[in-house]
Amino acid sequence: MALDEPKDSDDTYDVKGYKLVVDKTFMQQAKMIKIDFTGMGFSLESKLDLGGSDCGSCGTKGSCCS
Repeated sequence: MALDEPKDSDDTYDVKGYKLVVDKTFMQQAKMIKIDFTGMGFSLESKLDLGGSDCGSCGTKGSCCS
């Protein structure tokens, strides 16, 4: 997850007043992405297996622990 400007290869979504920019190819692979603010950071969930551990970094099953 990073700040970025939209490119031709991206889709742009407006969710509750926030503008989200997601790479089209990534979105096709992820199918669904859930982003939640936990108060200490962001939690990301998707159907992708991104490797890594369950906590401490973006890793297994697309989950980020704060």
